[in-house]
Amino acid sequence: MKSIWTANYENNEIKIENTWFNGERLFVNGILQDEKMGFFSSDLTGHLINEKNERENIKVNLSGAFKINCRLFINDRKRNSSLKCVWVNK
Repeated sequence: MKSIWTANYENNEIKIENTWFNGERLFVNGILQDEKMGFFSSDLTGHLINEKNERENIKVNLSGAFKINCRLFINDRKRNSSLKCVWVNK
């Protein structure tokens, strides 16, 4: 099973993947920025460049056993309202 969450923030595409066997991955604009293997929770970190050409930090928290919850933070502010989840059965 694979879960994918996507968000757009100031012309940056953020994609978070969670799979049972390949772990968790954070992509920004198609570039892998972090990956981990965790069973019940995992934290991923990365960064993006905003429209003012400033660097902003990204933090993602994944948790859960049967249903995975994803929380996205940009510069320490929660941005869950912009997340869209797609479940892929593979």
